[in-house]
Amino acid sequence: MDLNRHLSRRLLLGSGTAAAAAAAFAGTGAGSLLLAPGAAAAPAQDPVINPVVPKRADPWLMKHTDGKYYFTGSVPEYNRIVLRSSPTIAGLGGADETVVWTRPASGTMGGHIWAPELHHFDGQWHIYFAAGDSNDVFRVRIYVISTDAADPTNAVWGPPVRVYTHADTFSLDATTFEHGGTRYLLWAQSDTGVNSSLYIASMSSPSRLSSTPVRIAVPTLDWETRGYKVNEGPAVLARNGRIFVTFSASATDANYCMGLLTADASANLLDAASWSKTPLPVFTTNEGSKQYGPGHNSFTVDEDGNDVLVYHARSYRTIVGDPLYDPNRHARVQQLHWHADGTPDFGVPVGDGELPVRLEPASAAGTFLAHDGVTVTAASSPALGASQFRIAPGYARKNSVVIEPVLTKGRYLRVQGAAVTIAATEGSSSAFLRRGGLSDNAGVSFESVDAAGSYLLLRDGVLCVAKAGKDERAAATFFLRH
Repeated sequence: MDLNRHLSRRLLLGSGTAAAAAAAFAGTGAGSLLLAPGAAAAPAQDPVINPVVPKRADPWLMKHTDGKYYFTGSVPEYNRIVLRSSPTIAGLGGADETVVWTRPASGTMGGHIWAPELHHFDGQWHIYFAAGDSNDVFRVRIYVISTDAADPTNAVWGPPVRVYTHADTFSLDATTFEHGGTRYLLWAQSDTGVNSSLYIASMSSPSRLSSTPVRIAVPTLDWETRGYKVNEGPAVLARNGRIFVTFSASATDANYCMGLLTADASANLLDAASWSKTPLPVFTTNEGSKQYGPGHNSFTVDEDGNDVLVYHARSYRTIVGDPLYDPNRHARVQQLHWHADGTPDFGVPVGDGELPVRLEPASAAGTFLAHDGVTVTAASSPALGASQFRIAPGYARKNSVVIEPVLTKGRYLRVQGAAVTIAATEGSSSAFLRRGGLSDNAGVSFESVDAAGSYLLLRDGVLCVAKAGKDERAAATFFLRH
């Protein structure tokens, strides 16, 4: 996705609300960013700021055929199901939230209410969720509510219907998808010797299975068995001739992480042999970006049709008490990337603030700036996390910006003489003025605040700060990509 079409004016906020972003920005004294003479700025668009929806775990985000985004997730009280909608992902944080179902005061479904998911098929909206009982909040089973209404946020929902599986045991995190003319249910359920495994079955109605459930994943690997032996929270993405299923593993603290199952799109999805598990986790806690326990994800697409990963994570490692009752698992999003072989590249959880960008030098098409924690160079296929940078309003001077690698939260690109390094060193300059690209107004250039006329410039493959001669203007121009 090309991000040069707009200039962001947001701070790095831990809130998805446009109002909060605008208020905080006003407090900095920063104004609109600068363009080179003659360069025109496109109309500003609200950027996506993580966390998109605070205190909503197990986030489910979908884009419907009406063009709207619909969001739900577990609330910290585990006592109700909520929905919100917005024309944009960025608008979800400030959108009104509607309570569509509340647990009864006692009895069946009066316990923990977990992981609602909103789906639309067969002309109806359906919300799958897990519910415990009031006298045993962990006697969790799967239920579904449905409505014929066009707008699920303003609807009369039918009573919950139990979805019966192969056994009357702990079961949760049901998701549904259609493939090859067949609708499937995929869920987590307690299993011999483990807390939960993943099962799949075909469906004959929103609440009835039409095949014997098949177990397709069991937690056996080290990263799946930390604290608890868990495979849960499956999410489905069909791309590139394959069916990808992400799932979450281990305890819900910083050990929580995501794994990946893959099946060929032409395979029998009800055959356990059709599924292979990636041996290592694909999305984990990252100390560099200060994101802990990422997981229980879903997938959607952004306004331009790019694949988006939706997940929850905390911004701290240490939890007081049971992590299940820590309320600060926030809903977050970031663009999902793809490897050349057609498999997903999840990268790292990018952290709080506006979504990061990748910088492609105009002088070296097909490469991206990347870093080793200190030095910034250009590479043709760098690790995704090492090539992502967040551009935020600076504080050294009005209209200045700072550039923060997502893997070094709190450390920025800093100018020390002609060198550019990643550091938190006081006394070195981290302030730049964002200009229209010196060689191409579709790109951007970054002029040092403390060295007027000198720009971030790729010279001999290494990023430095220097005056850009006529032949180096392309080396000082960067296209911003997701």
